[in-house]
Amino acid sequence: MAEVELSCVAYVKMYLHASLFPHCSVNGLLLSSSPPGGDVCISDCVPLLHSHLPLAPITQLALTQVDIWCMQTDKRIVGYYQANASISDCSPTPSALKVADRIWEQCNQAVLLMMDNAKMSVECRVPPIVMYERRDSRWTLKDKQTIMLRQWEETRSIANQLLDARDHTLLVDFDTHLDDITKDWTNEKLNAKIAELASTANGKI
Repeated sequence: MAEVELSCVAYVKMYLHASLFPHCSVNGLLLSSSPPGGDVCISDCVPLLHSHLPLAPITQLALTQVDIWCMQTDKRIVGYYQANASISDCSPTPSALKVADRIWEQCNQAVLLMMDNAKMSVECRVPPIVMYERRDSRWTLKDKQTIMLRQWEETRSIANQLLDARDHTLLVDFDTHLDDITKDWTNEKLNAKIAELASTANGKI
């Protein structure tokens, strides 16, 4: 069973996406820059929707756009994430399973990640995520021992710093982009800010 490593950038953007729309379900795609085979290193994510998650045409449009961008930037889609609107529900919905199945057809190491809203707080000592893998034609809980988020304390601190500074409003998901196409769903500015904070936390600058 391959391990799954979740980067600081990917986790922080998922956390900010859920925090930006606390009363909505949100979803997105998990990306990797590493070649197929071996462990799954999730280096980034693309926040997709915060409304009408089951709406197939918008999801298909988003998947097509992200897939084209990935081919241009040497990335690949390796999974799907979702945070449900209900604070007590972190189970995959039928639409989440459907999108995850589509991704698995192209990447047999694909993972499905659900955010545990009940554990999303500044005091949270472990990543508030539940991860599934596709096994025997169904999505089953993945062994937590195979999930890694390096330097969790620093990652959690960065997420909270950005939230306190209201920088979560910088995040643009695909929904927002469709409302205003001048807004960048690749979130380059936010990625740079997260990378800068991570470098500072690691004593590199």
